[in-house]
Amino acid sequence: MTNFDAATLAQINAADPMKNTWVSANAGSGKTRVLTDRVARLLLHDTDPQRILCLTYTKAAAAEMQNRLFKRLGEWAMMPDGMLQDDLTDLGVSGTIDAARLRNARQLFARAIETPGGLKIQTIHSFCSGVLRRFPLEVEISPQFKEIEDTTARELRAD
Repeated sequence: MTNFDAATLAQINAADPMKNTWVSANAGSGKTRVLTDRVARLLLHDTDPQRILCLTYTKAAAAEMQNRLFKRLGEWAMMPDGMLQDDLTDLGVSGTIDAARLRNARQLFARAIETPGGLKIQTIHSFCSGVLRRFPLEVEISPQFKEIEDTTARELRAD
């Protein structure tokens, strides 16, 4: 990993699942990459996919993250040993990458796909909505509440 520039090393460090990390950066700076790498590394550490929750700001970012993650895991399932070892090393995986670790990496795609309800990659808005739906009485709202779209909200404000 010594061949990486400072920004890439910072991204690898931020993706380490053993560290608490808060990522805030400009568009196009690699936030989605860091989050995707972090999820891949969590999965490599045998974290149950059902226990992972990813929150993004936009629906586009959530979709992009899911696409990138499934693309990577799918590639790992078919990748030759040497290439997979290099990929895992570039991801920041430390220690010996033996046959068992390679086998585990290759099985992650199937584990992620078979997760009941799928991997939870949501927008902050949809996450909050889900919490409100689970606990409407505690927050004193109607259990039948409905969110309104931005267009409808603008029209209501205009009226």
